[in-house]
Amino acid sequence: MVTSWDSFFMAEAGASAALAGLIFVGVSINMAKILSYPRLAQRAAQAITVLLVALIVSTLYLVPGQPFQILGVEILAVGSVAWATNSRIDIMSLRKVDEEHRTPNMFNIFLSQAASIPYVVAGATTIAFGGDGLYWLVPAVVLSFVKAITDAWVLLVEINR
Repeated sequence: MVTSWDSFFMAEAGASAALAGLIFVGVSINMAKILSYPRLAQRAAQAITVLLVALIVSTLYLVPGQPFQILGVEILAVGSVAWATNSRIDIMSLRKVDEEHRTPNMFNIFLSQAASIPYVVAGATTIAFGGDGLYWLVPAVVLSFVKAITDAWVLLVEINR
């Protein structure tokens, strides 16, 4: 494996685990309010999902001596599950959103999809092209963090307005 990626994935594993912990703390602080709005509970689930995917993919990369094709299959599997989970939540949310909240909801759906799809692409391209496919993980992880932090802001700050 290409060891030049090691520090990137170690940093991403640590950052995603720390952010996931903060999301759990934030959700526990505002649990009653979050549960009173079903879409917010779904949003919390999406935040945890994208961070968990970043953590799992980073951890899988760090398995010593693993061939790129196997890593690609693992990334593709984890990314596909995340994409399907987020898509299901997005569709349910879109069906229930009021007209006045449609624009912010569409932005949330965009972020959800933008954070999920690059993992699927990274898995497929790593299977096909080896280590070059890993470059798709950079936008995947960055967009996962953007999505999770945006959700955390809503769950911690906006909910209290």
